[in-house]
Amino acid sequence: MLSFTSGSSLAELVELVRAYAKQETVGELRGTGRWLAWGAVGGISMLLGLLFTLIGVLRLLQSTVFDGSTAFSWIPYFIVLGLALVLIVFSQTRIRKPFLNRGEH
Repeated sequence: MLSFTSGSSLAELVELVRAYAKQETVGELRGTGRWLAWGAVGGISMLLGLLFTLIGVLRLLQSTVFDGSTAFSWIPYFIVLGLALVLIVFSQTRIRKPFLNRGEH
């Protein structure tokens, strides 16, 4: 047991608490920062890839199926909007890891 009578043991206690707090906060924050950084990079990459794919599908529909300026020229936009909504719902149902740590449920 630590005695609080001497100044050295009190300094040891303060140093021990400081080292423990640093270990538990800095290490966790670094892990969280890496987790968030890789998530942001992956999210932006997926966003750009899907955006360009949806624009490509829109152009494909406009040039092949609904060519010309007919009364139905607005239909490709709704088809692509529906496809985007399906992709959003699908991606929301596939999210399975709500926690940073592996042991938490």
